Amino acid sequence: MSEHWSIGQLAQRAGVATSALRFYEDQGLIAALRSSGGQRLYPREALRRVAFIRAAQNVGLSLDDIRQALASLPEGRTPTQADWTRLSRQWKPLLDARIAALCTLRDQLDACIGCGCLSLKRCALYNPGDAAQALGSGARYLLGNRASDVT
Repeated sequence: MSEHWSIGQLAQRAGVATSALRFYEDQGLIAALRSSGGQRLYPREALRRVAFIRAAQNVGLSLDDIRQALASLPEGRTPTQADWTRLSRQWKPLLDARIAALCTLRDQLDACIGCGCLSLKRCALYNPGDAAQALGSGARYLLGNRASDVT
């Protein structure tokens, strides 16, 4: 097996579009060498980096989070299992917060579109004068605030 893969080979093996690989490269997440004809040639370990990127994206991490994680690796090497374990421990509080927010959304989805109710009559009771806006923009009660947070 070759030491380097073309963009098409890597895309097929990683299960991503070639445009995704070019995007990851533009974002500094993976790197390619260039052949004398200008063709991108990826080292085999790029497959592990792409797998790392996709796994991190699947748990809701941003490209900035992923970029920072990859930058924390010595000499820009490909993440190992130990690296993934260390990084996933660091991300656990962020993921726990996202899970809690999704659970809140799931539990209130049929009763709330923002402030805690679906009607203006009930809004007047649960969020009089739109007091929740003092807590910030967006659907404050879905984001975790409670009416008691408004002072």
